[in-house]
Amino acid sequence: MTQKVIPLFSCSNVHVSTEDKDIVKGVDLTIKAGEIHALMGPNGSGKSTFATGLMGDPSMKLTGKISINGAEVQDLPAYERAKAGIFLGFQYPVAIPGVTVAAFLRASLTELRGEAASVFEFRKELKEAFENLDIPWKFADRYLNDGFSGGEKKRLEILQMVMMEPKFIILDEIDSGLDVDALKTVAKGIESAASKGAGVLMVTHYQRLLDLAVPCRVHYFMDGKIAFSDDVASVKNLEEHGYEWLRSKFNDSKDNDEKSYIKEAAV
Repeated sequence: MTQKVIPLFSCSNVHVSTEDKDIVKGVDLTIKAGEIHALMGPNGSGKSTFATGLMGDPSMKLTGKISINGAEVQDLPAYERAKAGIFLGFQYPVAIPGVTVAAFLRASLTELRGEAASVFEFRKELKEAFENLDIPWKFADRYLNDGFSGGEKKRLEILQMVMMEPKFIILDEIDSGLDVDALKTVAKGIESAASKGAGVLMVTHYQRLLDLAVPCRVHYFMDGKIAFSDDVASVKNLEEHGYEWLRSKFNDSKDNDEKSYIKEAAV
């Protein structure tokens, strides 16, 4: 008898609403350990709402099931989901004046690991992460995201990801506003995390990130749902024809669903 393999991440029939408005309208998704997936779609289609809903944003209402290694987490608050292994890289990281990058990371790791590392061991680990991601060491003693450029903030999101070693990583438009060097840093962090067994979901508008951190699957989001999924080669159609190509595919998918429903109802 073949043993059933439990995926690292799965969600089923996920709906997310804000202010009683249904934004995400039933999403099923499975990501295995070590896999990189991309989520693409036009502005307003619900991608970021889906990402933040998975993390447990308290301003949103989520229904459906979310599992990490088979354990359901949809009823947990955001900090418990983080302990369960979910990480969200924000599209717009907020500044925390008065809290240095180093202090924030040490406090976060203490919570995640259940014990505090010695100052010496922590600084050694932190410095190694800074060097691997080509981030200037002086940032360690600056206040978190305070006065940082957009690219610097995104690099620090990846630094946090690398240090925390999450099981499932969600990156919400981590590549927006990045120059070539910063984009390479982000891609390097993503590839490194996946090589160690993390599952990754990258929300993005652009192919340039996908050229560096190549996904095994691309999911196209329309009207709060995954319209269809394909391999990374399909992104060329999006680059050439824009979202009209995606809308035509989405409409074809809806037409097929309606035809199937009518056929089943007639039986």
